[in-house]
Amino acid sequence: MADRPVFDRPVPEKPRLRFEPLDKRKHDRAAFSCGQESLDRYLKEHATQEIKKRDGAVYVLTPDGKTIAGYYTLSQYAIEAGELPPELVQQLQLPRYDKLPATLLGRLARGKQFKGRGLGELLLMGAMKRALEHSRNIASVAVVVDAIDENAHAFYRRYGFIDIPNRPNRLFLPMKTVAQLFPDVDTE
Repeated sequence: MADRPVFDRPVPEKPRLRFEPLDKRKHDRAAFSCGQESLDRYLKEHATQEIKKRDGAVYVLTPDGKTIAGYYTLSQYAIEAGELPPELVQQLQLPRYDKLPATLLGRLARGKQFKGRGLGELLLMGAMKRALEHSRNIASVAVVVDAIDENAHAFYRRYGFIDIPNRPNRLFLPMKTVAQLFPDVDTE
């Protein structure tokens, strides 16, 4: 008996990726590799300690509840207002405080086996949306990142992040801009 024609076969479903808080009992941290040793080591050795200490929140992107396709971390942060040019503060209509409340996107990494699937963008959008949602309850005027290298710097610049002068590889995106990306998120 010949094989059934391809168009008669059921189409296998693509696994749906979803964001979840990191759970050391559930998620396979040991198998994760993004190719950046410091980001791999962080997930395997330090992430759960930061969660326990409430130093940072770690979210994973998973297709099956076990495999980690990528992750990002969020924590509270403050931008020294003096780091920003006064004309930029005025243009962005930022409050005139010594320190501006912000959300730090501390780490973002995609597993090597998921390269070329747009997961970097998906992770970034997930982090920014979560930061925006939380800004409803805990003030935040921007998302801040420290680009780990030139590739990461170029990645964030493609999404509109602005360099903070005199702080190499530190960039920010005003929360007002993030809100424009997610008009369905109620921030009031």
